[in-house]
Amino acid sequence: MAVLKIARMGHPVLLERCRPVPDPGAPEIRRLVRDMIDKMEDAPGAGLAAPQVHVPLRLFVFRVQPHRSTGALDDTVIGNTVVINPVVEPVGQEKQLRWEGCLSIPGLHAAVPRFARVRYSGVDCDGRPVAAEVSGFHAGVVQHENDHLDGILYLMRMTDFRQMGFNDEVARAEELAGRMEAIRAEWAAAETDPAARVPQTGAFG
Repeated sequence: MAVLKIARMGHPVLLERCRPVPDPGAPEIRRLVRDMIDKMEDAPGAGLAAPQVHVPLRLFVFRVQPHRSTGALDDTVIGNTVVINPVVEPVGQEKQLRWEGCLSIPGLHAAVPRFARVRYSGVDCDGRPVAAEVSGFHAGVVQHENDHLDGILYLMRMTDFRQMGFNDEVARAEELAGRMEAIRAEWAAAETDPAARVPQTGAFG
């Protein structure tokens, strides 16, 4: 197994429009796909595009793990998948904000507007068609990885930079918001039933 190095934001390979893969079944492509899957699992990540490992070719790998799937019929769990020379197109114009991170932009994540549903197609290393119409996390990760093939990082898709932060700070903010919501619900219940009021212990900060 080759040890692949992740290209980080600022490296010019991440801004290139990648070239089509002339022979999906070539030994070097098969080797690249195996190594990319190993790197994705080791990172760990949900997807990885060839330019992220310094190879400007039109292919990416991805997976939808149980904790990421919404459970919808078109957003089910899917194992390691490669899409070579992909074509991705929206199904309708509805967009949703999706929190995303990126192995090439470590430590950060942000809310990115993405099409709610997409249709994609391509081939695998054996030339077999890979195609689906999907929503949820599956749709988001396909759009994210396909963007890499056109030199687009998720930051370039953002419309509100207030919805961005370091992973640990965003997690802390989400935890605090959850605690505040629980307190509001508790006090709302107390307004109708004083016996439901529970004294608060501890402090924020």
